[in-house]
Amino acid sequence: MQAESRIGTLWQQRMAALREYSVVRDGNVFGAGLAGSCLYSSEYDRARSLLAKLLSEYDGASFESLFPGNPIETENGTCLSLENREAFSVPRLDTGRLDAEMLADLTLVKGIGERSAARLRARGCRTIADLANHPRFRHEAREVLDRLSCPDPCGIMDLAGSRHAKSHPFVLGAAGAFAKEDFVFLDIETLGLFSRPIILFGVGTVEGENFVVRQYLLRDIDEEAAALTALSDHFTGERKALVTFNGKAFDLPYVQDRLAYYGIPPVARVPHFDVLHFARRRWKGEYPSCRLGELESAVFGVRRDDDVPGQMVPEFYETYLKTKNCGPLVPIVGHNRQDVVSTARLFFYLLGETCGRC
Repeated sequence: MQAESRIGTLWQQRMAALREYSVVRDGNVFGAGLAGSCLYSSEYDRARSLLAKLLSEYDGASFESLFPGNPIETENGTCLSLENREAFSVPRLDTGRLDAEMLADLTLVKGIGERSAARLRARGCRTIADLANHPRFRHEAREVLDRLSCPDPCGIMDLAGSRHAKSHPFVLGAAGAFAKEDFVFLDIETLGLFSRPIILFGVGTVEGENFVVRQYLLRDIDEEAAALTALSDHFTGERKALVTFNGKAFDLPYVQDRLAYYGIPPVARVPHFDVLHFARRRWKGEYPSCRLGELESAVFGVRRDDDVPGQMVPEFYETYLKTKNCGPLVPIVGHNRQDVVSTARLFFYLLGETCGRC
């Protein structure tokens, strides 16, 4: 592994060549589709104006005055932890309701499709328990009954995901087996899309009547290993579950890749609920897109002012490294914190619809 100081120097030198997005003219849907990751010119111009404003507004401001955090000592060095608390309510759940719905879903039994289920219901088989002595399906039905009777959310997720889509309400409903304190909400900010440093980790947890967001912010690139170690500590314990927005495709694989880069053990394997999948099932076609920003605005009325587009986070962070002006970090930290909070709110909203008490 390269020396930490060398890592920081190399990345600062390479930042100027890291842009992974294209700027297209407003309304150019065709160009946006070809570009992959892109920004409309108006978004880009607003972000550049914001950057200039931040540099002027925070000129001379100390890091500590903007980010009053606590240094965290880990076996891989020191990183900075920022903490934010806000009142937060979690819906009361009725897992019994979901249990009854799953028991009535004959298609959870291997070999039974919708047509077979309709024929079986017509013959009086209303629940999977009614199939326990069925001459053809008794073995498969008993396996499902055994899994449903075992309080193992992973088993429920595997069962529902194997017989239905991974976004099915039964998969989400498995989250009802966890206490609200068991969930770890994660969002990261990176210097690019592929194997580049993570410069901010946002971790949310429910603590009593509060939602607490702890953010591990890199004051320099060489603090990444320490921040990764601090993140891993959130997954210790017997019952933990990870909640992300698009984290199965991006956040978690990215974190595991960076852990491997430093030779740090991977994040412990825990049940993972990706809110994007459930949101697409719930709101597809109802809103122009199922992006987190779109949904938080439509469902909760959240409005972000002076937000930095995710594609431009590397440039804002590069400006901070070059100028030592902390202003460009302000919207990055705010953007990340709001992502964590909105992910949690959407998760519990959808979970409440799935198995909340009426």
